[in-house]
Amino acid sequence: MNAVQKAITGAAVAGSLLTGGVIGATLAGPLGVSAAGTTTTTSTAATAATAAPFVSNENATHEAGESAAREAQENAGQRPTVP
Repeated sequence: MNAVQKAITGAAVAGSLLTGGVIGATLAGPLGVSAAGTTTTTSTAATAATAAPFVSNENATHEAGESAAREAQENAGQRPTVP
């Protein structure tokens, strides 16, 4: 391989690397910016549901089917966690 062929091959390799870098930056650039700029938001409905005060169901039919532990939680004003 003579000097002219080496120069042409080197220029082709450098041009291909430069072109690939430009294409990669063009495609991946916006993805990197959007990933870094994302924010998380909380649902106000979920927050409102957990912040709402618990109101016990004192209907006789409902009371007949619940456990003593659940009734104790309701009487304490807690949201029941037991069946």
